[in-house]
Amino acid sequence: MALPDVLKRVPFPVIASPMFIISTPQLVIAQCKAGVVGSMPALNARPAAQLEDWLAEITETLAAYDAANPDKPSAPFAINQIVHKSNDRLDHDLAMCVKYKVPLIITSLGARADVNEAVHSYGGIVMHDVINNKFAHKAIEKGADGLVAVASGAGGHAGTTCAFALIQEIREWFDGPVALSGSIANGRSILAARAMGADFAYIGSAFIATEEARAVDAYKQMLVDCSSEDIIYSSKFTGVHGNYLRPSIVAAGMDPETLGNGDPSQMSFGSSESGGKVWKDIWGCGQGISAIKKIVPVAELVARFKAEYDAARSALI
Repeated sequence: MALPDVLKRVPFPVIASPMFIISTPQLVIAQCKAGVVGSMPALNARPAAQLEDWLAEITETLAAYDAANPDKPSAPFAINQIVHKSNDRLDHDLAMCVKYKVPLIITSLGARADVNEAVHSYGGIVMHDVINNKFAHKAIEKGADGLVAVASGAGGHAGTTCAFALIQEIREWFDGPVALSGSIANGRSILAARAMGADFAYIGSAFIATEEARAVDAYKQMLVDCSSEDIIYSSKFTGVHGNYLRPSIVAAGMDPETLGNGDPSQMSFGSSESGGKVWKDIWGCGQGISAIKKIVPVAELVARFKAEYDAARSALI
C-alpha cells in the first residue's frame, strides 16, 4: 500500500518521537525544517490553553518557512495524544488538533475509534504506538492508519520484543505505514529499519541531546556520557515498563537494583499541574545512546543521519 499523501511529504524517513517535557514548538519546528517529522505530546502544553498557542506557532512558522523555501519545504508535524482513560484533557486537546488540522496524530496507551474518526474528519492520519502484534491488530481494527512499532531497547515505555520479530509479525498482515522504534540513533540504523520493512525510523533519545530540546543540561550531558549498560528497564515510575538512565535514578536517592514495581492504576495524565513532577528528574532514554557523542543543533544531527544513511546504502550497492 502506498503511503498516505501526508507521509509522502517527508524528505527523510525519520519521525521524531514525542517526548514528555522535552518536546516543544522550538524542537518540533527545527525537526520539520531539517526534513524529518517533528512531534510533541499535547500534554507538554500546560496549562491546556497553551496548546492552541503552540499549534498556532508551529503552523504559522512552518507555513512562512515553506513560502520562503518552495524548493525545500518542511516536513509535516505530529501531535501525540494519550488516549488512556486518566487523560481528562483528551477532548480539549483533540478539538485543538482538529481546529488546526494537525497532519499526523500519534496515539498512545489505548486505541479509540472516535479519536481516529475525529482526525479523519479533516484529512489527518493516525499512527498508534504498539509494543506487540496483538495491540497492532487492535489499533488497525479501530481505524488507525499506521503503526509505531516500539521494540525492545526503545526509550520511554518500551516493549520487550526484538525489532526483527516485531516488524516481521506486523508485516505478515499489514502493508500500511509503519515506523520502528528501538535503539535507532544513527544513519545505519535508519537504513536497517527500512530494510527490515519499516517505512520510517522513530527516533527520540538522540534528539534530547540537541540545543533545541527542552531538557536540562545535566540530562543532555548524561546521554553523551552513558551507554546501553547504564539503562534500567523498570515499571517503578509510571506503572508501565520503560527504559531509564541509571545515574538519574541514583541521583534521586534510589537503588536501581531494588526499585520494585509501579502500580499501573496510579498512572495519571491530564490537567493536574502536579502531574509528572514526582519523577521529573528520572530521565528516560533508549539503548542506542552510545551513538550520541556531543550536544548539537537539530540541523546538524539530521545532517549526520543523512550522511551516515547515504554511506551505508552506498556500501551495500
